[in-house]
Amino acid sequence: MSETGRGPQEQQDLGARIREGMARRRMSRLQLADAAKLSVSTLEKGLSGERPFSIATLIRIEDAIGIRLRPSSSPGAQAAAELGAYRREGVEWLVGSYLTLRPSFEKPGIIYAYMTEISWNDEAGHLSFSEKARLDAHFAQKGAVSMPYQSGHIYLVTNEHGQYRLMTLGRPSIAGDMYGLLTTLRSARGGRLTPVAAPIALLRWDAGRKGEPALGQIAEGDARYADYRREVDRICEEEFVALIS
Repeated sequence: MSETGRGPQEQQDLGARIREGMARRRMSRLQLADAAKLSVSTLEKGLSGERPFSIATLIRIEDAIGIRLRPSSSPGAQAAAELGAYRREGVEWLVGSYLTLRPSFEKPGIIYAYMTEISWNDEAGHLSFSEKARLDAHFAQKGAVSMPYQSGHIYLVTNEHGQYRLMTLGRPSIAGDMYGLLTTLRSARGGRLTPVAAPIALLRWDAGRKGEPALGQIAEGDARYADYRREVDRICEEEFVALIS
């Protein structure tokens, strides 16, 4: 057995899972080594089974490729320290479907509505989110949920090859709704990408709310527009976020 308690076959299986994760994310060994803050030599020796990865190194590799490599005992699994080290049983209340509202980036006055699902990712060992029912489905985001206890905020983080998109949300209300700020990129004239920030609301949508939500581009005159507009406007009016220019 190795110093980390893994036998030769387990070491080989671990290397195979890491290579699979690299392939899925189209990462080279150099990119993975850089993302996980280790040398290429250490990565090569670990993948070949010559030298076992330490627990700290495995956690960084997990975060880089989005795959849980350490054995976990559901429901007692714990997220990596980089995500707040929360335990599964302590965040079950966050799992669910959320109607997501933000201003349209292209059309002034329009509210863009879609769904966001938050669930526990057994393979990765942390909460994950994914966006559903977006008109521009090819821009739908997915990623990890970070919840450090120090700030009391919840972060939905997308990291695609080092390109970040971040949603910073306050703690849920009694109804389970969350309000915050989205920072991302949008396509400007000539296809140029420019940074953009916008208020965003995630409204808990389950058996407690009746009917189907209106999704897509919601314009003035639509039945749900006034309600959606009110939810978006309150984010700045009630100082859930502050936009400073």
